[in-house]
Amino acid sequence: MSIQNLNTFDPFADAARGTDEGVQDGLVHIRIQQRNGRKTLTTVQGLSSDYDLKKIVRACKKEFACNGTVVEHPEYGEVLQLQGDQRENICQFLTKVGLVKAEQIKVHGF
Repeated sequence: MSIQNLNTFDPFADAARGTDEGVQDGLVHIRIQQRNGRKTLTTVQGLSSDYDLKKIVRACKKEFACNGTVVEHPEYGEVLQLQGDQRENICQFLTKVGLVKAEQIKVHGF
């Protein structure tokens, strides 16, 4: 006779199994971070690694007339950073170019 209640069960095993590095749920997260004073920074996290992020940043910099870069985050992988509050601009740009669908974008911030 064996006791089944003593088996170990990890409720988060299926959630951890399906994640890639930096892409938890298939969504593209657009966040705004306050720097100093009125300065802000817009970050875009969760884009597929199939795309060349440096070319996307170059196109965004030209389109929005701002500066930007690609940084390596230890938890989220490669993240796009743009100067200023570019949340609405980047949402429209990503859907217009066809990189992501509108329902895959999640905008965070104040």
